[in-house]
Amino acid sequence: MQTISAIIIDDEPGNIVTLSELIKQYCPNVNIVQTAPDPLKGYELIKETEPELVFLDIEMPYGNAFDLLDRLLPVSFEVIFVTAFNDYAIKAFKYAALDYLLKPVNINELKEAVNKVEKRIKERSLNDRISTLLNNFKPENAGIQKIALPTADGCHFEDISNIMYLQAEGSYTHIHIKRKEKILVSKTLKLLEDILPSAIFCRIHHSCLININYVKKYYKGRGGYVQMEDDTCIEISIRKKNDFFDRFK
Repeated sequence: MQTISAIIIDDEPGNIVTLSELIKQYCPNVNIVQTAPDPLKGYELIKETEPELVFLDIEMPYGNAFDLLDRLLPVSFEVIFVTAFNDYAIKAFKYAALDYLLKPVNINELKEAVNKVEKRIKERSLNDRISTLLNNFKPENAGIQKIALPTADGCHFEDISNIMYLQAEGSYTHIHIKRKEKILVSKTLKLLEDILPSAIFCRIHHSCLININYVKKYYKGRGGYVQMEDDTCIEISIRKKNDFFDRFK
C-alpha cells in the first residue's frame, strides 16, 4: 500500500481532530504529518514538509485557501478542499483541486477522494520517472544504450536494440520486445518516437513505430504491410510508404 504524506490546514481545531480521526480510520494509507491553523503557517509547513496531499479549508483568518495557493504556484501537491461553503466549488476546481468535500465530511466521499489522489500520485510518479530516464537518450547522451520502462512493480530496463515495435493505445503505448514480452507504458507513441533513435525506428502508421532491424518481409499493397520477426504483420499507411523504403537506401 502506498503511503501518502499529508497535512491539514484548518482554523478550527475540532475540525482538524475530526478529519484526522476519519483519515486514520478509513484511509490508513494517508499519513498526516502536520497540521496548521491558518494560511500563513500552512505556507511555511508546506515549504518545510513538501507533502503529497493537502486537506485545505477555504475561509480562514489571515487569508483564504486561494491566496495560499497563489503564493505556491505552480502547486506540486494534490489538493482536497474541505469546507462548509459549497459556493466555492467552481472556483476550487479552477485551482485543479482533486476533490471538494463539504463539512461534515462524508466517509464514502473522503475515501473516494483519497483513492483519486493515490491514482494521480502514481501516474505522476510514472510520468516523472520515464521522462527523466528517457532523457538519457537525447542526442547529447547517445552513448547510453538502455531504456527504462516503468512497470506495475517497478522499472524494467531494456536494451534499445531489443525493441521490435511499439503500438499506440490512446495515451499509452505497448512496447514489444524480441523475447515476445509486451510492456505497457503510460507515454504516447509520439513522445517515444521523439526519444528513440530515428536511424532505426520508423513510423509506418499513425499508431505504430517499428525497429527496421526486425523487418522480415514486405508485402505489396496500397501501402502494403510488413511482417516482423515475431511474424506479426503491420500495415503501412500510404503516406508513410516512401519513408519506410527510404530507410533501406
